[in-house]
Amino acid sequence: MIGAELFPSRTVSVYLAKMFLIRSFAILLALVLVLQALDLLSESGRILANPENGQAEIWRYVSLRVPQIISRFLPFSVLLGTIITLSTLNQNSEVIALKASGLSAHQVLAPLILAGFGVAIISFAFNDRIVARATATLEAWENVDFGQIPIDRGDRSNVWVRSAGDLIQVQQIRGRGEAAQLNGIRIYERGDNQLRSILTAEQGEFVGNAWQVQGAQRFDVASGETAQVGTARVAEGVSPDRFTLASVNAEGLSFGALSAAISELKEAGRPTKALEGALWHKLSGPLSSVLMPLLGAVAAFGIARSGKLFLRAVIGMALGFLYFVADNFALAMGNLGAYPPLLAAWAPFFLFLMIGEAVLLRSEE
Repeated sequence: MIGAELFPSRTVSVYLAKMFLIRSFAILLALVLVLQALDLLSESGRILANPENGQAEIWRYVSLRVPQIISRFLPFSVLLGTIITLSTLNQNSEVIALKASGLSAHQVLAPLILAGFGVAIISFAFNDRIVARATATLEAWENVDFGQIPIDRGDRSNVWVRSAGDLIQVQQIRGRGEAAQLNGIRIYERGDNQLRSILTAEQGEFVGNAWQVQGAQRFDVASGETAQVGTARVAEGVSPDRFTLASVNAEGLSFGALSAAISELKEAGRPTKALEGALWHKLSGPLSSVLMPLLGAVAAFGIARSGKLFLRAVIGMALGFLYFVADNFALAMGNLGAYPPLLAAWAPFFLFLMIGEAVLLRSEE
């Protein structure tokens, strides 16, 4: 009984949802083909610059880049699919027929919103299982100039940490917690805003409240001489998590992995506001597919022969693009710490949900 009140007949619901999904995914396919071709034109030179790369590496790059393009432009495709679907229905007087049968504007949009919710679920699963892995792999590949990717055993490489005025560079970190081991250590020791010496060591381990390094030698900048140090204690007060949690790529982690990384950072007393915003956006981002039918609904209601159908379609498109602008702006403010994480991730969604409802009620008649 409740479903009958919220939705039109099953035949009409399937017709509207099918029409909406076909157009949305057709637009997505066209966008992916065009954008991937353009991206490949700019990146193929860098890939083939490595003498060991060939056609297989080109296709490997495409397989890693396509999921990112799909994830980024799926909401745009849903917006354009909504506007094309509703404009077509309005132009063919199908919306008038549906409203004449007693359906309200929300009942006409209900199949599209339900289909958008299904797209949001698929989008979340796709982002979590495929896009995150593709992003992490592509970033690692780009870091080695599209060469051979080292085997990832959970280690970290090329990490920089600041200790008081000194800068510490470590080529590789193995293990976690007090069992962490540093390899390829270089410490830039500074004083009075000037570089005084550079201490290098082969390896180090965490002992007490500092790092004990072996095979160390110090280069004095003023004298230009190098002295053998041997075993020394350096970087006092720098805990192992400063190295193991030095960088967390939110886009390259799944929802569960990012949540675990945030918990580790909190336990270590590190700031996590930006990462929390990215975590919540992994939920609010896909849900934008539910919002697009509501923002594009202005193209459906109004008499087509009044000559304002194109204007209504432009208004619907403008509302959708304004949402994406507001969403990116809120995320940027969240990264800067100006907005709390929840506000940065969810405020644009609920703001444009209310705007869409207001426009719909205003333009229905």
